[in-house]
Amino acid sequence: MSVRSPSVPRPGLAVVLFAILAAGLWLAGGASRPDVLAQPLMQGICWLLLITLILAGRPLRLGEARPLLYLLGAMLVLALLQAVPLPPSLWLALPGRALFAEAAAASGQAQPWRPWAIVPSGAINAALSLIVPITVLLLLAAMKDAERRWLPATLLALITASMLIGLLQFSGASFNNPLVNDTPGQVSGSFANRNHFALFMAIGCLVAPAWAYAGGRRPEWRGPTALGLVLLFALTILASGSRAGILLGILALGFAALITGRSIRRSMSHAPRWVFPALIVAIVTVLALFVVLSISADRAVSINRALTMDAAQDMRRRGLPTVLSMIRTYFPIGSGLGGFDPLFRIHEPFALLKPTYFNHAHNDFLEIVLEAGLPGALLLLAAIGWWAWASVNAWRAGSRTDMLPRLGSAIILLVLAASAVDYPARTPMIMAVLVIAATWLHSGAGADAGVGESRSLRSALPRKSQHL
Repeated sequence: MSVRSPSVPRPGLAVVLFAILAAGLWLAGGASRPDVLAQPLMQGICWLLLITLILAGRPLRLGEARPLLYLLGAMLVLALLQAVPLPPSLWLALPGRALFAEAAAASGQAQPWRPWAIVPSGAINAALSLIVPITVLLLLAAMKDAERRWLPATLLALITASMLIGLLQFSGASFNNPLVNDTPGQVSGSFANRNHFALFMAIGCLVAPAWAYAGGRRPEWRGPTALGLVLLFALTILASGSRAGILLGILALGFAALITGRSIRRSMSHAPRWVFPALIVAIVTVLALFVVLSISADRAVSINRALTMDAAQDMRRRGLPTVLSMIRTYFPIGSGLGGFDPLFRIHEPFALLKPTYFNHAHNDFLEIVLEAGLPGALLLLAAIGWWAWASVNAWRAGSRTDMLPRLGSAIILLVLAASAVDYPARTPMIMAVLVIAATWLHSGAGADAGVGESRSLRSALPRKSQHL
């Protein structure tokens, strides 16, 4: 009779599918432009994985993800509604449509039926792009609790793999991803935008310490590994040239200390009291030393760009009045999702003309209000309100729950902060990370038996779905 060792659990179908999705995200999940090869590739991968999951008939714990399902469902409905053609009388009554009515009249054509979105392909692409977060959410809902515990390690591996590409780019190696519209010579890892890459590295500064102390275990070899990874993530942020990445990295390091501080103290309870503050001082000193060495070697591109920044030439600041004017023109209905680029060219003043184009508002909150109007603003407020409510519950819980809910709260905060100056949540990679973080956060906001629920809080009785 053969005995199978239970020490190494066999990964289920959902884990295997999630690993395939993670590989696809690493390869093609860093672009947001709808016309790059990465978009149809990622959407095709997600559809195949989703169909496989459905055909396998795996039970989904959708009750644990109810708020996320509502938010994603509302986003999908809003995007699809913007692609529905409207009669001419109704469409012309929408704000900001008079210019296009004049175009039809000048060409001698009758006013056609038009969708709510002025650029219909943008709204359709917005709806199609939601297959990525929907797939991630359903894969997580199909995982068992033991399988979900692999998520921090999987996410950390994904961030580390992207960092390695960035380090190759920083070393001068020629690495061009044909699926992503990256800029040659720019340190952006698997992303097309160095700011999005820096955000990903900042998220790594959060995930690495949490991975080392997850589940209340002793860190052992994970502690030094996590410290080394945090150091590499921080230096990679400096090498990326992202000015916003500096602030995101500092914010991430602060939240990492808050999330893991109690676990570190607990693991060092046998040591004298002075050891813990001495360890913190040593870590800060090592980080500061490497930063200084990076600056002295002229390798801290982010700091150099921050010191030489000319606010008068910053396109984000120069384009802000035009963006605000566009919001007033199209509010409260909005101009339509995904149509910022062509519409900005219509409203762009001559003073802003330059060889390059302004592809986004570089403030996703304003761009959502511009494109989705009042419905988008209300949906955005609902999402932020849920995050704030769930975060308060997660941080109040303290030692009563695992650290993953607080980790999810901090990750979402980093994405929100980055969205104030850029558009990271429009990339498939950050979409997937947001769903994972929101799932962790929801597990600490009253969900039953979620990702980060403490073992001490779980009932010893079997669940309804378990057999005795």
